[in-house]
Amino acid sequence: MARLSGTGTALVTPFKANGTIDETSLRGLVDWQIKSKVEFLVPCGSTGESATMTRAERRRVIEIVVDQNSGRVPIIAGTGTNSTLDSLDLTHDAKEVGADAVLLVGPYYNKPTQEGFYQHFKRIVEECNVKAVLYNVPGRTASNMLPETTLRIAEEVENVIAIKEASNNLEQIMQIIKYRPKNFAVLSGEDSLTLPIITAGGDGVISVISNEVPKEYSDLTRAALKGDLKRAQELHYKLFELMKANFYESNPIPVKTALHLMGRIDESLRLPLTKISKPNREKLKKVLKDLKLI
Repeated sequence: MARLSGTGTALVTPFKANGTIDETSLRGLVDWQIKSKVEFLVPCGSTGESATMTRAERRRVIEIVVDQNSGRVPIIAGTGTNSTLDSLDLTHDAKEVGADAVLLVGPYYNKPTQEGFYQHFKRIVEECNVKAVLYNVPGRTASNMLPETTLRIAEEVENVIAIKEASNNLEQIMQIIKYRPKNFAVLSGEDSLTLPIITAGGDGVISVISNEVPKEYSDLTRAALKGDLKRAQELHYKLFELMKANFYESNPIPVKTALHLMGRIDESLRLPLTKISKPNREKLKKVLKDLKLI
């Protein structure tokens, strides 16, 4: 697999009203994303509500996405948890059903040391013999993987190919960019920071907003990577209010609401996530109408 770059969509997982996986809608999203020219797809991440799915459901979602994709773009499957043993099982599953690589979030709740991060990721990647993207999101995990640890893993653990950096700390991200190994990709984990991260030397994004506007957002990323900052800035500010709207409430509540309003999925979420509040629904609808998405 070539070095990751451009836009990868952190896919939502559509559910039916009865709470089961909506396979038809999921297949439709995969086709729409690929036709809209995103560079890769990321099922079963935070946006995909993976934390509320069983192992069998996560395996099935990845299997559906791989099948519908039919080799058109790379599939980076979310398999990380706060348990190294559970992550091993999920990673084996993803490999068996044909994912090209896995996305491994930093362990949440148990707050590992920097050595704990290193040993956790090293064991999963080496034991499963898979390509892996690290995912640092301290706002969700309550622990931050420091640049020194990221760089140590990138240098010492073969098959770790990238990091999704969602610390929102540009100085930290730039330190990784400056000292990374040659073929190690640095991807934004925050849509509103993709442009500055690419300008600083980053390679792309694993995105929430590309669920709603895959063509426009992947155009933004490609323009930035080509150095067409005028075009990238135009698209950035055109989509800026939607970037903010996607976090009116906990992700993926707003983005699933938006896709429902756009006629692409049912609005169903899994507890403990609940439907968006009425005031925020109205605010979100205005943003979508301003962009002519509904």
